[in-house]
Amino acid sequence: MGAFVFSASWLGFLLLLLLLFLLLVASLSGRTRRPDEPPLDRGHIPWLGHALAFGKDAAKFLSEMKEKHGDIFTVQVAGKFITVLLDPLSYDVVLWESCAKLDFGQYARILMKRMFDVTLPNYDSNAEKAMLRPAGFLTLYGNESKDYEDVNCQAKDRAHSMEVYNVYYKLDRFLMKAARSTLSVVEKRTFYNTRKDLWNFFSMERLNSRENQSVWLKTYKEHLVDLGVNEDMQTRAMVLQLWSTQSPVPSSYTDYLYAKDRVRKTYPWPRIRDSAFNESLRLSAAPFISREVLQDMALRLAAGREYHLRKGDRLCLFPFISPQRDPEVYEEPEKFIYDRFLNSDGTEKKDFYKGGQRLKYYNMPWGAGINVCIGKFFAVNNIKLSVFHLLNCFDLELIDPAQKIPGFDKERYGFGMLQPETDVRIRYKLKDQ
Repeated sequence: MGAFVFSASWLGFLLLLLLLFLLLVASLSGRTRRPDEPPLDRGHIPWLGHALAFGKDAAKFLSEMKEKHGDIFTVQVAGKFITVLLDPLSYDVVLWESCAKLDFGQYARILMKRMFDVTLPNYDSNAEKAMLRPAGFLTLYGNESKDYEDVNCQAKDRAHSMEVYNVYYKLDRFLMKAARSTLSVVEKRTFYNTRKDLWNFFSMERLNSRENQSVWLKTYKEHLVDLGVNEDMQTRAMVLQLWSTQSPVPSSYTDYLYAKDRVRKTYPWPRIRDSAFNESLRLSAAPFISREVLQDMALRLAAGREYHLRKGDRLCLFPFISPQRDPEVYEEPEKFIYDRFLNSDGTEKKDFYKGGQRLKYYNMPWGAGINVCIGKFFAVNNIKLSVFHLLNCFDLELIDPAQKIPGFDKERYGFGMLQPETDVRIRYKLKDQ
């Protein structure tokens, strides 16, 4: 027994030495910063780098890196080197760079595969931009029955929409982890099963049987057929489009919570509404604008300094930190100020400054440039209509009037509109007509 314990102890010791040796080799043979490259921060864990901190709270992590390194730096995240640019005066050089150097589609294809198991041949986001039209779930995907004005048919549609929503909501809880490949074994099983349930709702057979289909749906199906996509992959692409079109919906309720009891009718209501809406987006929209670096290249910033980027790296802008939460751009940036985007005469305010220079991009909930969000106009109309119907049709009140607006789910940084960590309970009733 003593010999066995001794051998086991030595084996454990040797394994520990081997691990330390491998870590040492990895640290010595890893990437180093070259002249004229952005500051490089690889973290303390070989290969993994800053993946844990980045995934846990990207806004906090990148703010700390900005404080440490300035407006541009490169970090290692799970084997990938990501150069982050946080100077809004220099965003144009990235947003309008040739796709031969900085490509948007490559990373989009990676996320499509991880999140929705979708692979489209010759994927072209510009082709989808031309087809996307403002619509909600029923408008996009049609009705269950032909007589959709009949009360019973409407009830059937509502029941079906709720059924789809419940499954979609369950899937949505796992999508951010799926995008970062951080799902546990148990979470993967639930995620895959839920995704299959949603695929069943969007099978081509079921979609083709629906009435009152939108022009968008018919055109998109034809587009997928032209690409040579089989029916199974068409179904998965439809689920991807569901997420793309419905993910901004929570902003409707965030907009209401921010504006509730804070808005005074100093200006005409449409102008107040638009300013409050933009302010809500400033506080809650947090997409990454990512590009894959396809060739070694130079990036000249607004201040005049030139940095070199390496082929195979990823370049990322995060407007949530700057300009949207930048105290140099906005006074009290963490505070909701409903008329922040109004001039004193009630006209829309568009002049915001950083370092004494007027900003072209001062609020970027939809991205910008040639790859601006394809669903921007749908989302804007969807959110405004939702808020209008909430305020026009219902009397609403918080069950707990003293409840504060909850914090955001930090895992969602980088993926569009943020969602609250907890629910806010309300009491509602139809208004007297």
